Amino acid sequence: MHSVVVRSSGTTADDVIAVARGAARIELSADALSAVAAARRVVDELAAKPDPVYGVSTGFGALAVRHISPELRTRLQRNIVRSHAAGMGPRVEREVVRALMFLRLKTLASGRTGVRPVVVETMAAILNAGITPVVHEYGSLGCSGDLAPLSHCALTLMGEGDAEGPDGRVRPAAELLAEHGIEPVELREKEGLALLNGTDGMLGMLVMACADLARLYTSADITAALSLEALLGTDKVLAPELHAIRPHPGQAASADNMLRVLDGSGLTGHHQDDAPRVQDAYSIRCAPQVAGAGRDTLAHARLVADRELAAAVDNPVVLVDESGSGRVESNGNFHGAPVAYVLDFLAIAAADLASIAERRTDRLLDKNRSHGLPPFLAADAGVDSGLMIAQYTQAAMVSELKRLAAPASVDSIPSSAMQEDHVSMGWSAARKLRTAVDNLGRVIAVELFAAARAIELRDGLTPAPATRAVLAAAREAGVRGPGEDRFLAPDLAAAEAFVRSGGLVAAAESVTGPLA
Repeated sequence: MHSVVVRSSGTTADDVIAVARGAARIELSADALSAVAAARRVVDELAAKPDPVYGVSTGFGALAVRHISPELRTRLQRNIVRSHAAGMGPRVEREVVRALMFLRLKTLASGRTGVRPVVVETMAAILNAGITPVVHEYGSLGCSGDLAPLSHCALTLMGEGDAEGPDGRVRPAAELLAEHGIEPVELREKEGLALLNGTDGMLGMLVMACADLARLYTSADITAALSLEALLGTDKVLAPELHAIRPHPGQAASADNMLRVLDGSGLTGHHQDDAPRVQDAYSIRCAPQVAGAGRDTLAHARLVADRELAAAVDNPVVLVDESGSGRVESNGNFHGAPVAYVLDFLAIAAADLASIAERRTDRLLDKNRSHGLPPFLAADAGVDSGLMIAQYTQAAMVSELKRLAAPASVDSIPSSAMQEDHVSMGWSAARKLRTAVDNLGRVIAVELFAAARAIELRDGLTPAPATRAVLAAAREAGVRGPGEDRFLAPDLAAAEAFVRSGGLVAAAESVTGPLA
């Protein structure tokens, strides 16, 4: 089984995905446990002093003005978890909760939060046992961290609330911990706050969205190339020298992908055979420019994610010097703006990529613009409707993607009696991006389905070797070819699974080699 080692210096996107989506086992490094212990000594020293320290001996948020006596501090930390575990709505997906917990563990292990080693060890044990706290859709404003989602996770650490076991059944957390020999944690000074005050949920969703979008951008380049072939377009617009004079790296990468997929095609360059066509429509000719802009946006999002993965987000934080002494300082690093912005940027890019893919699909189905293809790619147009309603479905998803592109990060609803008077809404941005990514995959699947059928209807013309490999793999995956009208949903579902699994990219790369 793959293992992920948690160190005091941060983590990687690959590690997040391995824990969130796989069965990677977590190991705590000696340097992480040493850093945690050093920070805890600072907290213990401050807790013994009469001076109020936020998070250690005071209330929270707008209630930070109250000094909390030592005998009430365990109750204080327990109460913040219970009161903040106030989420509502549907359950959040298992992979999101695991990413959230792992990223919180990463920050706890940084030696900046002041928790005891037992807190870090217990959280790692819960993840390794496959226990997943029940977290709800609503409860985070993306500032002061993803408070309600993280609180539901902290509740499990205390042996309270509900969680999902490795068998998928939801049960009381206390039962699940007992079954796996995990002792619930009684929280002490600073620990309740440290478990809640991070941008971990939105960051986890950003990391996974970046991985998914990287595959979908490659997939979209492949389906754009197939549509270009099916429409007898020209690949001359993909020449490297044309893209070098507008040096956006994403644009060059997309153009190169398309050119490699089209290498050896017998369909390209026929755009003057049926009627004079000086150049192809924008949805064909500008495919690298649109997909490339999305690729560059994705590159920026990954840069932000990498910075966050190296960060320790908490308030207050413990700063320990080389002598071992330290201090606790309040800060605003929990504000989710850096993450929220790129989550919104990615939703915009996803919507536009879907939009141009839908325009290519529509062109394939319109006999007035498809250059010789039958109406709606039907076997007997009029008796058969062909792929008419597949495009309706695609258009409906594109319309939703456009609504999801409205940014969440420009909104702010003040909270905590105006102490927290500007929030990021990054969690909301992340939730809608997940929906957008799913829909983008479906939109690309519909284009694949239409372009594959159109190419197979071009009698006497031989598609590129990479295209032939894609068509063969798609048919093997259950995406059926041309024919009379039939129940279409299973074909679309098979196409979606083919795209989502990476089968489309793998089929093309079996001929082209690795694509960007």
